[in-house]
Amino acid sequence: MTDKPIIAITMGDPAGIGPEIVVKALSLKETYDKCRPMVTGDAAVMQLAIRQLDSDLKVNAISNVNDARFEYGTIDVYDLHCIDMDTFRQGEVAAQCGDAAFKAVVKAIELAMNNDVDATVTAPLNKEALNLAGHHFDGHTEIYARYTDTKKYAMLLADDFMRVIHVSTHVSLRQACDLVKKQRIIDVAELITDACRQFGIERPHIGIAGLNPHASDNGLFGSEEKEEIIPAVEALRAKGYDVDGPVPPDTLFAKAKCGKYDGCVAMYHDQGHIPFKVVGFNWNKETGKMESTKGVNITLGLPIIRVSVDHGTAFDVAGKGVASPEAMLLSIDYAARMALNKNRKS
Repeated sequence: MTDKPIIAITMGDPAGIGPEIVVKALSLKETYDKCRPMVTGDAAVMQLAIRQLDSDLKVNAISNVNDARFEYGTIDVYDLHCIDMDTFRQGEVAAQCGDAAFKAVVKAIELAMNNDVDATVTAPLNKEALNLAGHHFDGHTEIYARYTDTKKYAMLLADDFMRVIHVSTHVSLRQACDLVKKQRIIDVAELITDACRQFGIERPHIGIAGLNPHASDNGLFGSEEKEEIIPAVEALRAKGYDVDGPVPPDTLFAKAKCGKYDGCVAMYHDQGHIPFKVVGFNWNKETGKMESTKGVNITLGLPIIRVSVDHGTAFDVAGKGVASPEAMLLSIDYAARMALNKNRKS
């Protein structure tokens, strides 16, 4: 039992599908076979999700990790009493829900920083609700960076063979081009290599994308490859890293999904997100809904482990019992593996 890592799972925005997918993930014994899960959030919200799913699960509300039971059939909830159930509405953007989601994240970070838990997993939050509550962050990544005092970090998307890290994320496309710099490319390539080793890959093979079409075709379509990306690739090889690049973006990800690369470095947000979601997300034309939203988001460079589902709050289906827990299960699996490898090394 004590060999299993303790994982703090945030409930996400309570008006979205976060509580539902957490309950579904914790209703499976296989989750408890790999870790000791605990939810940070509001016990009453989690109880509501259990009732809506007609589940037999029980809630154990706690205010200290030592009071958690970690027993299959019972969900331990670090109860922050952060929702007024009389005014709470599912499927709606609300300041109290943004505040509750924020508090759940901050508590999970605090527990991890104090070594009370071994890893954290986050359910989706709503950025509009977050900002309505007065918490002006772009998302989870920036909250984690602030509350762990981390300056150098990056987003990694992971699903089977497809693992993608980004040189830049939440900036305009015009700004993203200016952020393609040699040192940043080196930094994120090193981060994804270290992450792959945490996943059990001894010598990761990393593909580094070009910025321009055809990776600029020797300067015909831009100079960033020659001035920034190629020098970064050469510097990484000199350090002993196994990297290819710059690889034309339109072929890099096609090769990666079939296993040629253990990880990819994308130059900007959509260059990495679009191929990743084409592989992991599946839209059902007949039902008019997203049938599968597989994939996880891992923040690298932090002093603690943070893994998240790579989908949103889906307010349109909140409370209807149809949300897939696939990404949450994958997130918990990644977090457990990373925690075990980290604990073994320490």
